[in-house]
Amino acid sequence: MNLRADAERIVREAIEQVLPDEAVARALAKREFGSGGLYVVAAGKAAWQMAKAASGILGERIAAGIVVTKYHHVKGEIPRMRCFEAGHPVPDDNSFAATEAAMELAAGLGEGDTLLFLLSGGGSALFEKPLIPGRELADITEELLACGADIVEINTIRKRLSAVKGGKFAKLCEPAQVYSIVLSDILGDPLDMIASGPTVPDTSTGGQARAVAEKYRLHLSAGAASLLDVETPKTLDNTETVVTGSVRDLCMAAAESCRRLDYEPVFLTDGLCCEAREAGSFLASVAKSHQDSGKSLAFLAGGETVVHLTGTGLGGRNQELSLAAAEGIAGLADTAVFSVGSDGTDGPTDAAGGFVDGETKGKLAELGVDIYRALRENDAYHALDAVGGLLKTGATGTNVNDVAVVLIKRES
Repeated sequence: MNLRADAERIVREAIEQVLPDEAVARALAKREFGSGGLYVVAAGKAAWQMAKAASGILGERIAAGIVVTKYHHVKGEIPRMRCFEAGHPVPDDNSFAATEAAMELAAGLGEGDTLLFLLSGGGSALFEKPLIPGRELADITEELLACGADIVEINTIRKRLSAVKGGKFAKLCEPAQVYSIVLSDILGDPLDMIASGPTVPDTSTGGQARAVAEKYRLHLSAGAASLLDVETPKTLDNTETVVTGSVRDLCMAAAESCRRLDYEPVFLTDGLCCEAREAGSFLASVAKSHQDSGKSLAFLAGGETVVHLTGTGLGGRNQELSLAAAEGIAGLADTAVFSVGSDGTDGPTDAAGGFVDGETKGKLAELGVDIYRALRENDAYHALDAVGGLLKTGATGTNVNDVAVVLIKRES
């Protein structure tokens, strides 16, 4: 019973079903853009893939475009588009340069023109022009990530420190129309929070931003603190947005793959949003509760957990979830837990996530690796790597959150 092979197949087939090519094609089907110029700006981890798909459909109808994505995610040239690679999850000088190029393109648009805005997860870091020094923005972003703030809280702050977030980029495009195609990486698909909503009206307030800053005791300069009270656009007349692709789609694709492998899939949630190690413990408990079912089962949970940094190790939320589950499923026969990020890069690592089974804890113990110590040091990467527990896909070209799966295999 090769659970690892099953896990790798489920991951591969699920991600294949949420690649942006078909999603972009659906959103552009029968879409008319008028006689004016058509321009493209694509931002996010899936930006290159989305822009490539749009180019294949629209061809020479596109006058020019800007693409900004994560390092190592550009897979070649796209006609009439300039491609940039930049920092994630913390923006860097390349993020700022690429966004400035997009702002220059937007500033030249006129009546009758259309900007096709292709947005995917990671856009908050990749599509950025800060209103404060770049180093200060990076420090605030790192502080928010380290304290365990969720993506909505992080984006509520980042919108107010940016010249393009929170609907501001759509204002720059006026009087041109903006048609946005969005791959959602936030639970519930809140348009103004996906990549901090550059082209949609902002529903968050300065008061909410202040509350986040106080909750996490953020270290803000006087300039940054004053920006929290500057309100973002609450109405926009030149935008239209369609969401295509989400974590629910990822979960449903994984469930179908499980079914083909003769597991009975049980969908738990697409709103998993707790601490990664708590999610791992919970899924281990699910596995223990269903050991005597007599049939092969797959329990699926989609979402995006968070990691509270307490150490200086290497890892990501999916690796930490998996390692935490190893403690709870130790000794269970033909049982595994795995978790992956759909973009193929979990945290600042080359792994998409992690895989553990009933033997993982024992193997780690033989190597002198204590699970609790590894979690405390946030060093899931090295622990999993030591026992062959890393799942690697490479950059996938999409980003619709994460999926975690419990596999219990029984003879039919």
